[in-house]
Amino acid sequence: MDLKEQLNNYIPFNHQEAQDKRIILSCLEDYPQIFFRENLLAHMTASAWVVNRNKDKVLLAYHNLYDSWSWLGGHADGEENLLNVALREVSEESGLQRLTPVLEDIYSLEVLTVDGHMKRGAYISSHLHLNITYLIEADETASLSIKPDENSGVKWFALDDAVAASTERWFQENVYKKLNEKLEILGK
Repeated sequence: MDLKEQLNNYIPFNHQEAQDKRIILSCLEDYPQIFFRENLLAHMTASAWVVNRNKDKVLLAYHNLYDSWSWLGGHADGEENLLNVALREVSEESGLQRLTPVLEDIYSLEVLTVDGHMKRGAYISSHLHLNITYLIEADETASLSIKPDENSGVKWFALDDAVAASTERWFQENVYKKLNEKLEILGK
């Protein structure tokens, strides 16, 4: 099933997701190269809410650019299967190799603003990440490693502690709390 079909079938969890779903579908239709960073206005990204087997802990990375603990994920860079992107990014950013999607479907979606910043000596203008989030399970006893050009720590947190560990207020209130709420509903 392609991404447009997945999005059309996706039932938004809240008003944020309903609005963001409309924007993502519109951008997929209207903007060329949306799966590539070369689209300077907006491009597709994938993130993962990585949980342990008991689903009472989540894996976060200390993201150097944002100076905050955050979920794992990254740019599609031409790959249209965003679950594969999320799995690749988790492996790259944490060193974990054995990852299992809890769901094959979209877990969450967000339109994220990215402020202008320097990366590898070049200025990157402010833009949007059209983000699809997947729920992925990993072994919390497996060895972790950092990706020095992106993060300086990778660590498991209790669910509420993961929200508190972020210094990005918007993510705390609008993304990470939502992901935990959805996890609680999934467990019922």
